Amino acid sequence: MKKTTRSKYRQEFSGDHVFDYKDPASLTRFIGDGGKITPSRISKLSVAQQKRVAAAVKKSRNLALLPSGSDSYDTFHRAEAISPVPFEI
Repeated sequence: MKKTTRSKYRQEFSGDHVFDYKDPASLTRFIGDGGKITPSRISKLSVAQQKRVAAAVKKSRNLALLPSGSDSYDTFHRAEAISPVPFEI
C-alpha cells in the first residue's frame, strides 16, 4: 500500500498566483526584520512561489516602491513611511 504524505507547504496561494511588484503592501508580508526576504521554510511557499516573490520584491525595491537595505528600518524594525507624492513637504 502506498503511504499518503501530507504536503510540506500550505496551499494559501494557488500555484499560478501572481505576486505583483506594484503592490508593496502585499509584499511587505514576505519581508522580515532588517528588510530581508523571509525564507520559504518560514513563509511556507513552494520553491517556484518563493522565486516569484523574491523577483517581485527585488523589482519593487529597484523601482523604489519598497525601502532597500537595513538603513531604511528603524530600531523597532519598521519600514519608514514613504510618501506617495515625491518631494512633498
